[in-house]
Amino acid sequence: MELAIVGVGKLGLALLEGVTSKGMLPASEIGLIDAHTERVNGIAERLGARVIRESDLPHARRVLVSLQPRVFPEVTHWLAQENTGYISTMAGVSVSTLVRRLGTQRVVRVMPNLAATIGHSQTAIAGPKEAQDAGDLDFAHQLFGAVGDVYDLPEHLFNAFTGMSASGPGYLALVAEALSDGAVRMGIPRPLAHELAAKLLVASGELLQRRAHPAMLKDEVASAGGTTISGLQALEEGGVRGAIIQAVVAATRRGNELGKDQEE
Repeated sequence: MELAIVGVGKLGLALLEGVTSKGMLPASEIGLIDAHTERVNGIAERLGARVIRESDLPHARRVLVSLQPRVFPEVTHWLAQENTGYISTMAGVSVSTLVRRLGTQRVVRVMPNLAATIGHSQTAIAGPKEAQDAGDLDFAHQLFGAVGDVYDLPEHLFNAFTGMSASGPGYLALVAEALSDGAVRMGIPRPLAHELAAKLLVASGELLQRRAHPAMLKDEVASAGGTTISGLQALEEGGVRGAIIQAVVAATRRGNELGKDQEE
């Protein structure tokens, strides 16, 4: 068995679908472990993967740990196996904590975001030399490359990456909701307002990727004495820029706290 996925939530499922659809791994070489038995049985049957038990884990070359960080200490007694490489998506759980709890240097820390479910994730990746020498880093690159873009990042920046990129879809969903509410306030029907807000964010992202700095797009839209500059003034007066910055800071600090909880 090439890979065991422990925790088949949205991310685990996205990875399973990504690697099998792109031919990186045959589904028959992937084992699934999840507490929600009925759901994981349905996934395995649909995609051709295998549902496995904890006792089957020693047969896996590599294990993807896609669990909530709070659960990790409770399962390490059966997760930790010899001659196994580990890839962890758990927010705030450092490489050193993974090494200590799993008893091996063959650990890779990754942080994707929800866009993995549509093949557009941004994933940070880091791991020690032992993981690189064993091919675990390359394997993780291929695994997460199947669902988006992968970035090698120093581990001390992981929580900042989490606070910005991994948490970012939540912030932008709030922005989309506020745009939709504003449109409804001014008379646009709710279904249309929602559609316009969603498409606006998608199109704006495409435009931003073609410019060297976000301010360039802002300046293109904001003509002298026009509607956009009036709206931008209202945003500045409302402290929107500062609030978004503080959201990233707060989420980063929470990641630091989660890491400290794991060190105990």
